[in-house]
Amino acid sequence: MELISGEKGFELVHQSGNWILKKDIGFSPVEMLVASIGACGAYVYEKILTNSHIDFTIANVAISYERTEIQAKPLSKVVITFSVQISEEEHGKAERALKLIGKNCPVMQSLDPAITVVEEVVFI
Repeated sequence: MELISGEKGFELVHQSGNWILKKDIGFSPVEMLVASIGACGAYVYEKILTNSHIDFTIANVAISYERTEIQAKPLSKVVITFSVQISEEEHGKAERALKLIGKNCPVMQSLDPAITVVEEVVFI
């Protein structure tokens, strides 16, 4: 991976087009971190559900976050909400599977332990 200094700020070089890492133009570095947490969690949840032989469709993953008021305003909390289509009889398994996400997500495992990550599921 490589960052270059472009006209609009730092850009993450990518073969399909550089990603601008600047708030209000592209995604800020903090937003990229939050998106990485959510995407990793979604891929892990998908794998857990598949390995559990649960028929599902993840329709949407909503991610919200909070930052502290101390200097640099680091992340304090990330909430990942999975909107999932699953048969009613599998709801309990799908809810229990949430506990396995953090243990199996390398991005979450790389976070400062002070950052709380909450995974929740909404059945649609």
